[in-house]
Amino acid sequence: MSEIHEILTRFWDQLIAQPSGPLAFRLILQPMMATILAILDGLKDARAGRPLYTWTILTDPAQRASYLREGLKRVTRVIVFALVMDAIYQFLVLRWFYPGEALVTVFVLAVLPYLLIRGPVARIARLRSQRGKAYDRAN
Repeated sequence: MSEIHEILTRFWDQLIAQPSGPLAFRLILQPMMATILAILDGLKDARAGRPLYTWTILTDPAQRASYLREGLKRVTRVIVFALVMDAIYQFLVLRWFYPGEALVTVFVLAVLPYLLIRGPVARIARLRSQRGKAYDRAN
């Protein structure tokens, strides 16, 4: 039990409690890069009339794998960048590399923002497009 507590404490310290430490900019840069990719992909989804990304992953087993592969392909660079940055951070601060913590950090900073933002962006873009079409028809 104390080992789990140590892991959680170390993870908390390196992810949340060190916003001014070395490589702290990774806490902003990685989610920002994932967000930009999610916005671009959400807009493409809306233009193509594709179903909402995260909703499809959660509810459509037939398309889940292909959607996950496509999303992973889009954020691979961000994931690799996040892993490298976290490895450097861990070696500088902790003098060791903890791969499990690095993967959790990458998920929280890079993958999660992508998953949470892509679908809503597509929905908003669709709604705006539909309102624009309705406005054009009315005039």
